[in-house]
Amino acid sequence: MVVTARAATLDLPGDVMVACVADEEHSSHGTEEVLAHFTADAGIVTEPSHLELTLAHKGFAWFDVVIEGRAAHGSRPDLGIDAIAQAGHFLVAIDDWMARLGQGRRHPLLGSGTVHASMIRGGEEASSYPAECRITIERRTIPGETGDMVETELAEILDRLAAMVPDFSYRLERGLVRAPFEAERDHPIVTILSKHATAVLGGTPVVRGEPFWTDCALMQAAGIPVLMFGADGGGAHAATEWTTIESVQSLVAILEATVAEFCS
Repeated sequence: MVVTARAATLDLPGDVMVACVADEEHSSHGTEEVLAHFTADAGIVTEPSHLELTLAHKGFAWFDVVIEGRAAHGSRPDLGIDAIAQAGHFLVAIDDWMARLGQGRRHPLLGSGTVHASMIRGGEEASSYPAECRITIERRTIPGETGDMVETELAEILDRLAAMVPDFSYRLERGLVRAPFEAERDHPIVTILSKHATAVLGGTPVVRGEPFWTDCALMQAAGIPVLMFGADGGGAHAATEWTTIESVQSLVAILEATVAEFCS
């Protein structure tokens, strides 16, 4: 906001917009709404990045796998199929999947994709066989991987289990999918910001990737070249989040110089 206020005094031929959005911590509906009505020649997401250039981050895909059993009284194993016990086969397969990802394709800034089981729910009471067990998984993706690719991977794993394990049956439900992000390194917004960061900081800024997701991916998908560059600090999502005044002052100087050159 300080940078934009200063830019308003520079008589720039280009416009500068600030988007303050809701729901950034979950589905980013606020950013989606902004992008439905506005566009830009470039964007800067000012998530805290320790004054380092963040030029890539991972995406994610959420899926619910419902392992289907057959409800019965606990005294009737001849009638019941234990969905929780059947789910154990899938949990072992997730570990194997993670190991394969670690040995597979790697991104220079982000490493490999990952997968883990996030939540598990099943059963009604101690005296019955559970009819289903629901497992939520999260697959973190790198550039080049899509939600459709993850769904195909997951279905292949489950189909193999269905072919190998007696009475193994499942349903697959797709949840939220967000794409990974990788900046255009030679785009003017990247080269101009890098130049001014070097001048203000007294050295070339570190280039980094992040394992988490940001609105950079949505802006890029909307056709806006973008990077992430923000202040120093720590404690994200903790009771005490903090930044340093010095890094905020440096950030303002870098962004002001970047806006002045890019918008001219």
